[in-house]
Amino acid sequence: MEYLVTMTTRVPDGTTEREVAEVRAREAPSRELAARGRLLRLWRPTLGPGAWRSIGLFDDDGPDALEHTLAGMPLRVWRTDVPVGLGPHPADPGRGAVAVAADGDEYPVTFTEEEPPGTGTADPAGSRQVRALATAGRLVRLWTLPDRGRVIGLWQASGADRPREIAHALAVAGPGPVDTVPLARHPSDPAQVT
Repeated sequence: MEYLVTMTTRVPDGTTEREVAEVRAREAPSRELAARGRLLRLWRPTLGPGAWRSIGLFDDDGPDALEHTLAGMPLRVWRTDVPVGLGPHPADPGRGAVAVAADGDEYPVTFTEEEPPGTGTADPAGSRQVRALATAGRLVRLWTLPDRGRVIGLWQASGADRPREIAHALAVAGPGPVDTVPLARHPSDPAQVT
């Protein structure tokens, strides 16, 4: 099962730079986790001074296995993890189907799928439009969230393209909000590390 995990690290007051460097130096397990197929992607959203936040896409055998994986990472001593289980979505392009652009920006976009009137079922995110956006390299992945009808997609865009505009162009965003979070590449992102 895939999980999106927000990992927030707050270094305690009085911790020396040397202690921080020692703990960070032990972060090599992210490479090992990627090699074992547990850590799929890693990003950094912006956060205020004195704290670090990373968002990771993990693949593990369930909540207990994920907890074991996260507990084995050295920064866990100062970190709070918030995992969200990701469900399969029928319009997901699939892992590895869309190449990660070296120069593009990435955004998780969360929205509510709209139920077409009288059908009782949600349109799987405008399947034809989704396939076209995946073919164009805009939509990397698409999952369902535990909240009924909520969906999260991983989009990549550059220049004037914005994921919110893409989601609206799909005509799948329902009456709820469309949440977009800009992500910066993490130096340990398995898609970047060679």
